[in-house]
Amino acid sequence: MAGAIQSEGDRQMTDHRSRRGSLKLLGAAALLLAAGLAAGGCSRTDDLPNVVLIFTDDQGYADVGVYGATEFSTPNLDRLASEGMRFTDFYVSQAVCSASRIALLTGSYAQRVSILGALGPYAEVGINPDEMTIAEMLEERGYATGIVGKWHLGHLEEFLPLQHGFDEYLGLPYSNDMWPIDYDGHPATGGNKASYPPLPLVDGMETVETIDDLEGQATLTTRYTERAVSFIERHSNEPFFLYLAHSMPHVPLGVSDKFDGHSAQGMYGDVIEEIDWSVGQVLAALDRHGLVENTLVIFTSDNGPWLNFGNHAGSTGPLREGKGTAFEGGVRVPAIMRWPGRIEPGSVTGRMASTIDILPSLAAITGARLPELPIDGVNILPLLEGDESANPRERFYYYYAGELRAVREGKWKRVYQHRTRSYVGVEPGQDGLPGPYTFPTVPAALYDLENDVGETTDVSADHPEIVRRLDAVADSVREALGDRLTGRRGTEVRPPGRRGFDRAETVSHLAVGASVTLSSPPSPRYPGQGPPSLTDGVLGSRDHHDGRWLGFEGDDLEAVIDLGAARRLRRIGVDCLRAQISWIFLPRSVEVAVSADGDDWQTVGRVAVALEQNPRTGTERVTVEVRAGPVRYVRVRARNLGECPEWHPGAGGEAWLFVDEIIVEGGAND
Repeated sequence: MAGAIQSEGDRQMTDHRSRRGSLKLLGAAALLLAAGLAAGGCSRTDDLPNVVLIFTDDQGYADVGVYGATEFSTPNLDRLASEGMRFTDFYVSQAVCSASRIALLTGSYAQRVSILGALGPYAEVGINPDEMTIAEMLEERGYATGIVGKWHLGHLEEFLPLQHGFDEYLGLPYSNDMWPIDYDGHPATGGNKASYPPLPLVDGMETVETIDDLEGQATLTTRYTERAVSFIERHSNEPFFLYLAHSMPHVPLGVSDKFDGHSAQGMYGDVIEEIDWSVGQVLAALDRHGLVENTLVIFTSDNGPWLNFGNHAGSTGPLREGKGTAFEGGVRVPAIMRWPGRIEPGSVTGRMASTIDILPSLAAITGARLPELPIDGVNILPLLEGDESANPRERFYYYYAGELRAVREGKWKRVYQHRTRSYVGVEPGQDGLPGPYTFPTVPAALYDLENDVGETTDVSADHPEIVRRLDAVADSVREALGDRLTGRRGTEVRPPGRRGFDRAETVSHLAVGASVTLSSPPSPRYPGQGPPSLTDGVLGSRDHHDGRWLGFEGDDLEAVIDLGAARRLRRIGVDCLRAQISWIFLPRSVEVAVSADGDDWQTVGRVAVALEQNPRTGTERVTVEVRAGPVRYVRVRARNLGECPEWHPGAGGEAWLFVDEIIVEGGAND
């Protein structure tokens, strides 16, 4: 298996050599002329350090020996810490997979670049090609670039790693639990999982096999490690960037025979010990090729542990809550960096830093060009080099699900009232099965993290001046990046990459620009551009967050269109979205009525829409033949399905109706 993977890597390297070669033709002389290199940066290609970035999945703050792990050991990570710097206050952008990864690779809060949550196998969005990744930035400096492991920034071809600066890729395009297998290891018979396709293992741009069972999951850490070591060996004579993004310890856990039953903790401990072994293999490869002194190694996790999985989840130690929250246990993660000669061995910093700071720091180290678009990361190189006065990150913003849930400045964390996932007060699952969540509304508070890292005591009444200052900071952040809690749309938010439908993006019809009145507004989560969206002639994409769709949760759409003058009508179409995985269904029926004066209405047509199970995202124009007029007003009623059907994982929950355009076609004289 390993040999086949390595030969495929050689093929990818050859396929992309021409693209990378064109960059290298700039030559060392051109690189020397690059202006504005940061202090401490490199100016010659020969001096460029290698970068190894190891990123685990759902590993808790206390799941490394030097962070307090018990019942399992991590000697290689502990050694890395003894030879480098350990961070006590290191953050990810959001405590969920895709959002965390987009922030890492672009140096921007996930909120800024509009990748939120965890993209599934039917996601229609991904990383925007306008965003510069670490790989693209370093590629311009002549680096070989490779990713091994979990990607999770879009599974469609245009979103995969080779389109975003990486020369080669082996791994899963999304999380290892996004497969048609239930938590007990048997084929799923209900819920989202039942509709998922087989879990693909992708090499380059091709699916080379599928992971079909728990035994396949058990091979991932070793296979990723073999490919990572191969990458180092094949690029030992040139600067390289290796991004090793382990799928573990995300559930379902998988561990090889080498470590099965190895730890006192159980399977989770076994998995962490195998990851630690993987780190050791990477460090050994660097040592064999004499690369230790000129390689920056970074180890961290994408977010905190998924605590409702009980003994198959990690520990946050003293921190509150875990994955999927804006509390410290969700977003504060272990982080270790080693760079001999530049980072003091055995050093520890309590200064804030984040994954979004890695990109600008690497730009400073390598003299690379920063992205042209604004980013949120700061250069932490002075901190790495031991400058005791350095405090590059003064603030951090805690976003989740589009909500600004907290801000931190120094030791102070200001939390805003919000509804959150919680693991408190419920019994977690065991042995791979999940337990429930609770969803409390947490009140606004102020925490002193220096003296209360567990966020237990609200001290806002004792420090009103701190509250006022942080509230002002939060308001400025909302202006730039938005906030669903306060209904703010950020002025600096950029769209994700989107795939459109196989259709024109605009449509001409009789009602373009006509006035629209709604009997009830759409959900504030999906308001489009208001009622005018329904007659602007612009059609939505596959992404229902794109601002073109109006979404109605459990409610019908009733719209009255004023054509401005009496017109003859032939046909009315309602352009609807189907995305059942997101609880979005076609309407139950569409009814059309017309009026000459807006008071007396005549129903002129109605069509029923059959409900069919279909996991694929699509649109359907529900058309009603009317043959009416001349009339000035048109009333369209699209009946929401109401509740998700019995066969849907959200059975009984409120169904969504999404509409982007009402198309009015005129008669022969119109």
